[in-house]
Amino acid sequence: MQPWHVHVLTGQVRDALCAAVCCAFDADAFESREYDYYPSDFFEPYLARRRENGWSLYGLLGIQREEKARMRAQMRRNFTFFDAPVGLIFTVDRRLAQGSWLDFGMFLQNLMLAATARGMATCPQAAWIDFHGVVGQQLGFAEHEQLVCGMALGYADPRAIENELHPARVPLAEFVVYHDGACAG
Repeated sequence: MQPWHVHVLTGQVRDALCAAVCCAFDADAFESREYDYYPSDFFEPYLARRRENGWSLYGLLGIQREEKARMRAQMRRNFTFFDAPVGLIFTVDRRLAQGSWLDFGMFLQNLMLAATARGMATCPQAAWIDFHGVVGQQLGFAEHEQLVCGMALGYADPRAIENELHPARVPLAEFVVYHDGACAG
């Protein structure tokens, strides 16, 4: 069904959206989310994986646990698309069901792979959902459009230390169950 809608932002429009959302972020004007991206109560093994990823990034950036202002400044960078020249905002028709979100995920992955194949880099960003109202107002969302995520698109800066982050991946044995494919009879 191709349920995705993509807002491609460059130049002054990108900059205006970034300024509006950064202003809301600076004022702690977080909005109630239209959907939960993460569970309200994390549990294992997902809590440990999320923490490992976050602390690995902060470690590369030299940000210590007690440096809340530096953590916040790093979080704020989401809302400038990490300085990428192109910002992408993705929406879905809110009247569609969960299967459309699965299709959307496959679309996002293919977009990221296509960008990589062309020498570009992407960073999908769930952080934008905290400001869905500001984003929707700035971009003129239709009534039925629901913000899915944002994504930075550009060329990776080889000097940026955060581009050295390679999150750990769990071994196949932790998430794959093999079943014997032999037919009975």
